[in-house]
Amino acid sequence: MSSGDSPAVARRRLRLALRRSREAHELTQGQVAEALDWSLSKVQRIESGEVTVSSTDLRALLQTLGVTDRDTVDQLAQDARTSRRRGWWDQSDYRSQLTNGMLQLLQFESQATAIRCFSSTMIPGVLQTREHADAVFEFWNRDLAEMSDEQRAVRLEVRMRRHSQVFDRPDPPEYLLVLDQSVLHREVGGPEMMYEQLRQLLAHVAAGKVVLRILPFTKGSFVMLGPFVILDLGADDDLVLYRESWLKDEVVHAPEALHRHRWMFDEMWRVSYPEEKSVLLVEARVAALKAAIDR
Repeated sequence: MSSGDSPAVARRRLRLALRRSREAHELTQGQVAEALDWSLSKVQRIESGEVTVSSTDLRALLQTLGVTDRDTVDQLAQDARTSRRRGWWDQSDYRSQLTNGMLQLLQFESQATAIRCFSSTMIPGVLQTREHADAVFEFWNRDLAEMSDEQRAVRLEVRMRRHSQVFDRPDPPEYLLVLDQSVLHREVGGPEMMYEQLRQLLAHVAAGKVVLRILPFTKGSFVMLGPFVILDLGADDDLVLYRESWLKDEVVHAPEALHRHRWMFDEMWRVSYPEEKSVLLVEARVAALKAAIDR
């Protein structure tokens, strides 16, 4: 446990510890609620991480669950305090313009020791240049009218902060990226913008910040999965999943979904071009874009 933990990471660790303790004592959530004179939904929300737990409620809950070891109690109390702490993402102008899934992702990204990302449509947001990201938001703002000017400005700023938070910290995560080959040929914002975006991606690979593999066109069935991110939080099998689609994004904790997506990522990694060939493909696309720009 670290005092630098994000609230989301501390809340996840706390809820998992409480659930394990309850299950070890063979108690149902209903039995715990009855013993504490709480509603069942309160116990469920605490175990799901939907709400924080006060110090008073935590002491009562630990007593009911038979958790008396001093070091364990102190650790869980620290996690409860950390889970209530506010970070930069809790500023009102950010929180009001971001989805709940994105607010959680920001915190998990700041703690992850490894990140596995699959993108079937475009360069992932955390790796986008400012110009590329702004072109993406312009599509949502102008063409689909799904985003206000204020929301666009906030999300652009947050996207740039995400990049720094992941790649510029003292202990950056191992970042494994699988891109569908079509992403290299989809000119978001035009050839000049895509040229600069792919050059930045290559710079990240050269600097050791990203390990890249390209999923061949011939493996196109994987594209139906949609983009997802698996974040490793350091402990054995301590993973969270982030998924997004057109109008929805979410953080998933369910073990079966996590194991399934981890298996799919490993399979895509296996059938993708190796790193050297993948870099050559990106370099060839950069050269083609440069030739088109110079015409």
